Amino acid sequence: MTKSERAAYVNRRLDELYPDPPIPLDHKDAYTLLVAVLLSAQCTDVRVNQITPLLFARADTPQDMVKISEDEIREIIRPCGLSPMKAKGIAGLSRILLEKYEGQVPADMVALEALPGVGHKTASVVMAQAFGVPSFPVDTHIHRLAQRWGLSSGKNVAQTEKDLKRLFPEERWNALHLQIIYYGREHCTARGCDGTVCEICRTLYPDRKRAKKTLKA
Repeated sequence: MTKSERAAYVNRRLDELYPDPPIPLDHKDAYTLLVAVLLSAQCTDVRVNQITPLLFARADTPQDMVKISEDEIREIIRPCGLSPMKAKGIAGLSRILLEKYEGQVPADMVALEALPGVGHKTASVVMAQAFGVPSFPVDTHIHRLAQRWGLSSGKNVAQTEKDLKRLFPEERWNALHLQIIYYGREHCTARGCDGTVCEICRTLYPDRKRAKKTLKA
């Protein structure tokens, strides 16, 4: 198969497996999604979904978040890991949203990336899932699968994102981002598949005999 043929198969098969992929992080609006995505760094979505109800019971708007101390935020979110950095980011971005954006999350990549604690991936997720703007956030699952499936040889997530955006139509980016994540968690896991085990890996590379080594993101 050519790379384009592999991409077409992945596109079609994932749409069959996950025709309407849900957003994995529980949220009610752009602000709570932004906070949840920030918390998900080096933490599972399951754990984040256990912690955000506790945090949002105290504050689920920028207006309320700036009224509680950074120490209290840190104590609530401690199970998510990296709590000092994440608490500082949540407190800081909440202040800036009030000062510059009337308490609203801006639907703008540059503005989002300028917020404390918000990197390119977090901003991309918010643009895609809160505002429906075509984006292709790349996490470790997507980076790993893109290499196993011969869709990218990028040594970092930035290059993988560029490669995937070239291969797939823009209107599919937001759904594919989620579909690949779900497939990676359920079928093509880091330890459960080495590029030769799962259905898609076997279909794309039926003659592959050795494990596909993933270049670290």
